[in-house]
Amino acid sequence: MRGSYQLSLCVILPLPQNVKDYLLDDGTLVVSGREEPPTPSHPDSDDEAEEIQWSDDENTATLTAPEFPEFTTKVQEAINLLGGSVFPKLNWSAPRDAYWIAMNSSLKCRTLSDIFLLFKSSDFITRDFTQPFIHCTDDSPDPCMEYELVLRKWCELIPGAEFRCFVKENKLIGISQRDYTQYYDHISKQKEEICRCIQDFFKKHIQYKFLDEDFVFDIYRDSRGKVWLIDFNPFGEVTDSLLFTWEELVSGRNLKGEVSEADAQEQDSPAFRCTDSEVTVQPSPYLSYGLPKDFVDLSTGEDAHKLIDFLKLQRNQQEED
Repeated sequence: MRGSYQLSLCVILPLPQNVKDYLLDDGTLVVSGREEPPTPSHPDSDDEAEEIQWSDDENTATLTAPEFPEFTTKVQEAINLLGGSVFPKLNWSAPRDAYWIAMNSSLKCRTLSDIFLLFKSSDFITRDFTQPFIHCTDDSPDPCMEYELVLRKWCELIPGAEFRCFVKENKLIGISQRDYTQYYDHISKQKEEICRCIQDFFKKHIQYKFLDEDFVFDIYRDSRGKVWLIDFNPFGEVTDSLLFTWEELVSGRNLKGEVSEADAQEQDSPAFRCTDSEVTVQPSPYLSYGLPKDFVDLSTGEDAHKLIDFLKLQRNQQEED
């Protein structure tokens, strides 16, 4: 991209095929990439040793994770270069749906093992590997993908200062509050200023300079009003539309809803949506990923067979009682 703009520091590393195979392997339970293996515990006395039951089953196999010494070294060097903590992602997606499994309940990673734990637990990452072009509409065969690990310098960002911007035919058509699970009073009070600031940034640094004319980009607006470019995303269903719907964004209809006369005069201004009050707060879309899939299917009714089995179980329990 031409022109100067603010973008958080990152390091991009090619992802070896054996690492990709490991991440997609459901049978590998042990997380690889640890700097220090866990210290085995030793019994303090002979009595404690007698209480330990050892398995005599010769068929019992010990799962060990594969090692990637060269890749591990490169990743750790990149992490150290970026200050010791990073935000990881693949070519497109970050493992946002797997934050719940990390010890810190965050995507903040300090080692390759932290990254592997998130990636192996993420449906978003699996989708990037197995169905990267599922929403593409052209008839050309899927190209051979060269996957990359993107490590971005970790920064403590205020969620209420993040915004997602939607661009169609090189025109900024919509801006959405990124974290719509919370109400931020300053966003409601500074709508016009925030919108104008993002528009100026888009026109100066991004418009007509990106490779595609339809795309999505995320920005961060700090307390001084300075805009930082965070990331680019595809314009389509694979990207979260947040407070918009993709039907609205693609068709361009009902983006601004009922606009006032003053707003109607500014036809070129993008639609701006935010959580206007505590009443309109919505739950996080990632909460369901921390639950067993059977629970989610039952609550949403997506799997009719599981629902039928559950009702039969309930009926049998009632008959027994």
